[in-house]
Amino acid sequence: MGFTGVCHRPVLARSGCRIIVGFEHMGFSVDISGSLCAIVTPFGADGALDLAAFGRLLDYQLAGGTQGIVVAGSTGEAHMLDEREYAELLTFALERVAHRVPVIVGAGEAATAKTVAAVRRAKALGADAALVVTPYYVRPTQDGLRRHFSEVAEHGGLPIVMYNVPSRTGCDMRPETVAGLRDTAGVIGIKEAVGTPARIAALAQLPRPGFVYLSGDDGSAADAMLAGAGGVVSVVNNLVPKAFRALCDAARGGKRTAVAEHKARFQPLLEALNCAPNPIPVKAGLAGLGLCAARLRLPLVELAAGPARARLEAAVASLAGVTTP
Repeated sequence: MGFTGVCHRPVLARSGCRIIVGFEHMGFSVDISGSLCAIVTPFGADGALDLAAFGRLLDYQLAGGTQGIVVAGSTGEAHMLDEREYAELLTFALERVAHRVPVIVGAGEAATAKTVAAVRRAKALGADAALVVTPYYVRPTQDGLRRHFSEVAEHGGLPIVMYNVPSRTGCDMRPETVAGLRDTAGVIGIKEAVGTPARIAALAQLPRPGFVYLSGDDGSAADAMLAGAGGVVSVVNNLVPKAFRALCDAARGGKRTAVAEHKARFQPLLEALNCAPNPIPVKAGLAGLGLCAARLRLPLVELAAGPARARLEAAVASLAGVTTP
């Protein structure tokens, strides 16, 4: 499954307005664009992985038109998983998805050597690409970030999508640093969670065949795609994949009127999801849909019953059947 060989050859192509970004191996290439889901990791009553629920979540995403799955990212509680669980989760996803869409796996650590090892492990398991977050807690300089991603791309063995989310990591990779890494062999994109107009404008200048800009912020994702981003790695997509795919299609197609209508529909859900840190609310919403339990691993705790949870469930229900305006 995915990329399991030693050698990978870059593949750059265009299909309409879509940039196909990937590495070819044994006739398979990765298209990382459009509506991608940062999928949650469900847990059972005993605290173990709930793979039956995970299968339901994957099926729900595929049926809703999701164009890529990110396993074991921050939404997937990656740092709550041990190595065995990580391998089990990724292997299950690859088997269930069966090449219908790319399966990208979180593989970022605070140290460069540990990140290289994590990416190599993801490659051995068959992942299609790795999502590599900026090193957290240690607060590297911009030169340190440049050297970090260069090392990971050179020695990890998988195509990587860099991930900048300063609200979680404590460091911010500046657009000029991203620009300097854009032509590094093996670096195929950036997931950017800073959704300010200035940041979107700066990164919108960077996409080219072989390098994609993905939004990592649901609230500004449509604006980013209208500006030139190739897609979004989304949290809200867990809950309403069909409706979110419709928003992404409209934004990537430059249909501003349709985008405005979609954004108005999504606003109550986006506001409801802000009631607690991710992935607490999204798991509560999935529990309301009957797709998985709301259980998390400490120090994360479930969203309590009350007005916030009721508002979230009502917002999800209002979007469940939406496709296009």
